[in-house]
Amino acid sequence: MQPSKSNFRGVDLFGQPRGLTVLAGTEFWDRISFHGMQALLVLYMVGQLLLPGHIEHIAGFASTRRTIEAVTGPLSTQALASQLFGLYVGLVGLTPVFGGLLGDRLIGRRRSVILGGVLMSAGHFCMAFDRSFLVALLLIILGAGCLRGNLASQVGRLYAPEDRRRADGFQIYVAMVNTGAFIAPLITGALAQSIGWHYGFGFAGIGMVAGLVLYLSGHEWVPPDPPRLPRAERPRLTPSERRRVLVLLLVIPIMALFWIAQSQVWNTYNIWARDHLDLALGHWVMPVPWLQAIDGLAAFGLVPPVVLFWRWQAHRGKEPDDIIKLSIGCFIFSVSMAWLAAGGWVSGAAGKVPLIWALAFHVIENTGYVFVAPIAVALYARTAPLSVNAIMVGINSLSTFVGSILSGRLGGLYGSMSPARFWILHAAIVGAGGLLFLLCARLLRRGLSPEHGPD
Repeated sequence: MQPSKSNFRGVDLFGQPRGLTVLAGTEFWDRISFHGMQALLVLYMVGQLLLPGHIEHIAGFASTRRTIEAVTGPLSTQALASQLFGLYVGLVGLTPVFGGLLGDRLIGRRRSVILGGVLMSAGHFCMAFDRSFLVALLLIILGAGCLRGNLASQVGRLYAPEDRRRADGFQIYVAMVNTGAFIAPLITGALAQSIGWHYGFGFAGIGMVAGLVLYLSGHEWVPPDPPRLPRAERPRLTPSERRRVLVLLLVIPIMALFWIAQSQVWNTYNIWARDHLDLALGHWVMPVPWLQAIDGLAAFGLVPPVVLFWRWQAHRGKEPDDIIKLSIGCFIFSVSMAWLAAGGWVSGAAGKVPLIWALAFHVIENTGYVFVAPIAVALYARTAPLSVNAIMVGINSLSTFVGSILSGRLGGLYGSMSPARFWILHAAIVGAGGLLFLLCARLLRRGLSPEHGPD
């Protein structure tokens, strides 16, 4: 039964459509499952799964390893874990492009979200067994593509074009994303440390099931799928629009330099923290995955002051445009990588970096993140032609895919380089992205400006 217009645009708590509660709640549980697993994955592979006694039982792993090492050469356990993690995160960033096409052109957004939830739930529960590890990753990758490629687009359809509640609705939606990213590593990290890895993964699976149940139970408040136009009725791009699409495609490799460093925070950083960070608070040792919770909290907490800073600049006519913000964000992120490299200078008698050093790192790093990740999405949404706007916003995730793949490859260098040299390398990479944005700013502005006004 399709909901009526009055149903899915009805009023709920705080004056928002009822469907926002359903969609934001579903996204919350999706992030609980995804970030809960992400916080454990590299530590789990290095600490148990890829060690003798476990690695032999993974179905299809020998051929997968041969395929990877045919490209990379022989890999140590840590290097192999970093490469697998990079492939996993990269593909999770890529598949929403195809998930969006699946929802728009074939089975509809609602069915795509449900399919994604089922696949992700099955994937998380497959993590309970060594044998089904690769199957689990594949299911989660495919499920994330179906779910994320369609869930956020349904939020926009909750509002009429002239509805001023839209901006507040998306703020609430993003707040649920960040809340899930904060809570998940706390719970899964505690379960993994106190009981076992599989209990942490099991909680992530329960989270995804909860999200799926919420989505199904609130189906009457979810917007119906938009009508699909026949191919002959889809508008063709003008020369100006094709130019803008080309320029946006050229931005992807520069953005990938940022995502190489950002992905390393989810990847090798966990191993560095395990080995070099003083996590003891009295007689209690903080679980390493909790650092990912701090990372999510920092990203959430830094948005208001950064936005207020931009408004303060705007009142004085000095707010930078999107391209310069991307450049500034890359430079700030480069400083955070250099901060990690300098951690060895403050090591105590036991050779451990104090926890406060890592907390400062997350503040610096996430300040750069706020300048880059949401601004990139805004740039694509604002400048991409209307007829391909959703597709181009999805294509923005290709930079995450490329960056994560390269990040996994570079993670293999961690064992053969000192931590200081490893993080300085990443500082140089993301710093190069900032320099390229700065040098190309004028050309990018010209290429992305419509010749005859906005579409």
